[in-house]
Amino acid sequence: MSSTSTDQQNPPILRVPGMRALLGVSLLGFAGYALLLPTAPLWATRRGADEGGAGLVNAVLMLATVAFQTTVPWALRRWGWRTTLVIGVLLLGLPSFALVLTDQLAGILAVSAVRGAGFAIVTVCGASAIAELVDAARRGRAIGVYGLAVAGPQLVLVPSAAWIAESVDFRVVFVVGALPALAVPFAAALGRRLDEITRRAEAVSRDAGDEPRHTRGRVLLALVLPSLVLLAVTTPGGALLTFAPQFRHGAQVAVLGLLGFTAAAALSRLLIGAPADRFGPRRFVPPLLVLSAGGLVLCAWSLAETGPGAGVLAVGMTVVGVAYGSLQNLTLVSAFAAVPDRDRSVASAVWNIGFDTGTGLGSLVVGFIAAGTSFSVGLATTAVLCVLIAVVALVAPARAA
Repeated sequence: MSSTSTDQQNPPILRVPGMRALLGVSLLGFAGYALLLPTAPLWATRRGADEGGAGLVNAVLMLATVAFQTTVPWALRRWGWRTTLVIGVLLLGLPSFALVLTDQLAGILAVSAVRGAGFAIVTVCGASAIAELVDAARRGRAIGVYGLAVAGPQLVLVPSAAWIAESVDFRVVFVVGALPALAVPFAAALGRRLDEITRRAEAVSRDAGDEPRHTRGRVLLALVLPSLVLLAVTTPGGALLTFAPQFRHGAQVAVLGLLGFTAAAALSRLLIGAPADRFGPRRFVPPLLVLSAGGLVLCAWSLAETGPGAGVLAVGMTVVGVAYGSLQNLTLVSAFAAVPDRDRSVASAVWNIGFDTGTGLGSLVVGFIAAGTSFSVGLATTAVLCVLIAVVALVAPARAA
């Protein structure tokens, strides 16, 4: 009897009401994101842009994403989950059609900015939804499942998108890149469920009396360390995702390296969930940052003029992928644990800002370093960043204690 009651209270993650709709939004939303992540910068270079201009394409995407992520908690309070989510998937998907009509860098950047607004909504709402739908004791595993839905499209589409564009036609990728718009039914269903949860929580809060509200400064301070860790690993991740098709070993090696990177990220993000729930996330963070630095050193070595063969690049990218996926899960678990329940959307927004700032910095900074020196120097710089933040992660708990 008690076992049946427990099963009803804690159903399998995929049977939690609203979870499948969330996965539908995530799969279609990130499919559109993944298709254009390597292809839009490559399109810019084919139309005459240099490495710096190509880096701007994803940098603008992430800059717009970060800017709009700060407004998502307000939008959820003003419009509710359903309306906000539907707007998000439409803004992320429909502008992809415009790339069919433009080959100028300014037009490509404008499309990136609009898509960034939609991506901001999809990412903040997706992460926040996990905390609303699933109890804290199983949140690491739920984030792992959600992460698989996020990483799955990237596993298939990031390595193949640039190849499809060059072997078939860029316009094919741009049309299919509108896939997020097909997520409107899932967004509406998920939004309805989350609006119901929000109304119930507000009613309970009124009946019980408001809990003391943490100041916004205290909330943001609690999120500094998870954000720094995320920034350290997404900066090189963004560089690899953006520039792998332009590395000196050629398109076929880029496909292999991106496949290893995205597969390792997807699997590690899923598998780290249970250990994070059992032991807590912090003990895993410094070793994973050092692992990321080691993988980046291998990548930089392979891209040097006198470096080893393409196999080292693929191994290095796969190693980085392990840290990239694992740390996404661990930092999101840490972010939700660091704030009161009523500030979950703020934690999600800050976490996503860290993620997308890192991705944009990787695209922008490594692009400009490569334009002046080489990709090898750019990736080595991000390896140093990983080591520095690993030291901060080791020292911060001792100081807090």
